[in-house]
Amino acid sequence: MNDTLHEDDSAETSPNTLPAVPELSQVMVHLLKGVLYRDDDERLWASLLRLQARVREQAAVLLLDLVLDESEGHAFLKSRPDPDESEGAPRPPRLVVRRPLSYPVSLMLALLRKRMAEFDAGGGDTRLVLSRDEIAELMRVFLPDGTNEARLIDQVDSTITKVVDLGFLRRLKPAAGTAQDRGHYELRRILKAFVDAQWLAEFDARLEAYRTALSPALARSTDKAGVAGA
Repeated sequence: MNDTLHEDDSAETSPNTLPAVPELSQVMVHLLKGVLYRDDDERLWASLLRLQARVREQAAVLLLDLVLDESEGHAFLKSRPDPDESEGAPRPPRLVVRRPLSYPVSLMLALLRKRMAEFDAGGGDTRLVLSRDEIAELMRVFLPDGTNEARLIDQVDSTITKVVDLGFLRRLKPAAGTAQDRGHYELRRILKAFVDAQWLAEFDARLEAYRTALSPALARSTDKAGVAGA
């Protein structure tokens, strides 16, 4: 009887029948929900580093790749690129949905990425915090002359909210005694993973494209607002 029990126990712990690791499940669930930052959860980050080979295996089953940047302290899952249509291969299903970005959001991301590059070139702290007014000033240069100040702030606030939702900005709590604070935001360094060095090298050309695309639309919106208010 004892021998039988011993054999059963051995079978349950054989390599082919290992039980699910709760730690692995926690890491996978977090990554499927969004970005994992080292500073936000050091325990889970340590688990990811320890289990990253198994995380990659699990992600591959879902046609996802793990992007892990230990120096910057963030990790996320991204969809694998679609196959070349000329090869006739069917397009695989996507777990992570791609969403096109509006021009204002794309413009703000481009400007924030350039600001981060300038900040990094200066050395020092790796944590970049910008006020709402500073972000608005970055955008102002690329908006049509004569844009109403209130309209500018409304658009900046709306765009900031979308960028926060995307996870590239983190809204900071105002310090005590600063009731008039219009808001400060930490620029998350994961933006570097989405706007790479090659993209940044073409920054001027891209900004000119954004300026051309944005100006007519904003001018029309301004004209309509003026007629409505007349």
